[in-house]
Amino acid sequence: MQRTLRAARAATFAYFALNGFVLGMWVVHIPAIEQRAGISHAVLGSLLLLLGAGAFAGMQLVGPLADRFGARRVVPVSAALCAAAVALPGTATSGWALGAALLVLGFGNGCLDVGMNAHAVQVERGYGRPVMSSFHAVFSLGGVAASLVGARTLGWGWSAPATLSGTAGVCLVAALLVAPALLPRQQAATAEAQAPDADTGAPAPDAAGTGTVAAAKRTRRRVPGRIWLLAALALMVMLSEGAANDWSVLATRDVLHASPATAAFAYGCFATAMTAGRLLTDRVAGRFGPVAVVRWGAGTAAVGMVAVVCSPWIALALVGWTVFGIGLSGCVPQLFSVAGHADHEAAGANVSRVAGLGYLGMLAGPAAIGALTRIVPLNVAFLLPLLLCAVAAAAAGSLRTPPEAATPDRTAQAPAAPATRTAAP
Repeated sequence: MQRTLRAARAATFAYFALNGFVLGMWVVHIPAIEQRAGISHAVLGSLLLLLGAGAFAGMQLVGPLADRFGARRVVPVSAALCAAAVALPGTATSGWALGAALLVLGFGNGCLDVGMNAHAVQVERGYGRPVMSSFHAVFSLGGVAASLVGARTLGWGWSAPATLSGTAGVCLVAALLVAPALLPRQQAATAEAQAPDADTGAPAPDAAGTGTVAAAKRTRRRVPGRIWLLAALALMVMLSEGAANDWSVLATRDVLHASPATAAFAYGCFATAMTAGRLLTDRVAGRFGPVAVVRWGAGTAAVGMVAVVCSPWIALALVGWTVFGIGLSGCVPQLFSVAGHADHEAAGANVSRVAGLGYLGMLAGPAAIGALTRIVPLNVAFLLPLLLCAVAAAAAGSLRTPPEAATPDRTAQAPAAPATRTAAP
């Protein structure tokens, strides 16, 4: 069983890396695609909403499908769709064609996002300890790899249609090759049953018992409100992340009058800190629990944003973006993990709710900051993500398992989630 889990974990890493690489290749080629389609920046900005709309639709569709048919069936199909769809924007020669291509690409990305996170929850449950953040770190590394590959192919003069078509082909093959290593539904259930108990370290009781079923049903009746609270926290955190992605460079250049090259370090500091933080978060979550990760992480992000808002010096602002990235790095993976573990039979649907609302926050963040700049300076507009991070830190206790879902009677409860060792989600 351990060999199967290791193979499934490796396959999950592959899908996260594939997703990051596909999206990164699209981002790298945006200027060339915009020029080929003959559209303005304003039109492109509007068309990007279709990318988000497609992603949201895909997330809501695949969550229930993953619960019904298993992630093993859903993930490879979603990955194949996402891989194939990345070729479409490169072939667009008009705004209408690009809009349709982005809708399909967003849909494929949303399907893969929820499917691979739902499978990651199964793998984490089998390991009996937090491993979710490492998957998200690999997603970031996939984006870094795309930036390097894209820079090289653009330097060689390769066209966007040729490069993105090649990317689609390679990723499509990779998506199908690693599919057999994913956990079948029966083995995923076995992994859940054999996962160590959060308090005793003994195998969790068989989930087929009548007491377990009754407890699971009781839990499911109480989950929706809690899941939507987790989704609201995801919206706050991912809105803050989206604001950093799109406005960190402009703020450093326009507010602090940094050169374009120096201003680029603002996003570089943030992205590097996010990746490094996610590589370390699993150990922190295993020792202190998800509540501590979100509470101290969001609080740390708020402190970093104070430096960004108030600093008159470029160096201090770069430190602020770094601290902001470190703080945010572990929050989203923990929210996804807790949502997936809240109800084993509805893990996909719960992840889709949290991811979907969080993704809307990611899209809304840049727009909200832009709207605020009409009435306040850009650095003052960053008070919005600062406030949201502070609220997320204060509300982190919602990640704890409700008392009725954590009864001491081991024969009458579902297997404990691995992230509940010291601070139950």
